[in-house]
Amino acid sequence: MIGYIESYDPDNQNGLIKSEETSYTFHLNDWMPQVPPEQADEVTFEVEDTMARQINLVGAHLPPPKAVKYKYVAGALALFLGFSGMHRFYLGFYWLGIAQLALTAVTVGYGALWGFVEAILLFTGNINKDAKGRPLK
Repeated sequence: MIGYIESYDPDNQNGLIKSEETSYTFHLNDWMPQVPPEQADEVTFEVEDTMARQINLVGAHLPPPKAVKYKYVAGALALFLGFSGMHRFYLGFYWLGIAQLALTAVTVGYGALWGFVEAILLFTGNINKDAKGRPLK
């Protein structure tokens, strides 16, 4: 069955799973994932009388994404080649890179200010993810 955790008491290690209009109790011993249960987690489970058994999170519990790109490389590209949007291309934001390049061409170079501002944002950590949502190193 599929349901969600309506409540969980970590002191007693007991909780309640709601599926459609029926509620099932569970104990932490029947919890399969490595992470502790939290209220509103969607789960799959087997039913035994009014108890939920073999409880798993719906879908894969994915680890956080790993950083692939470097913020200092993106910052240096923004600082020195920001007029061309190279830092946005590096981070995977292709349409923003094209927009920066077009703005620089239309304004005869004033679009470089956009790259300079983004260099500051990259170095201070305000821009901290690439286009796929991965953190920057």
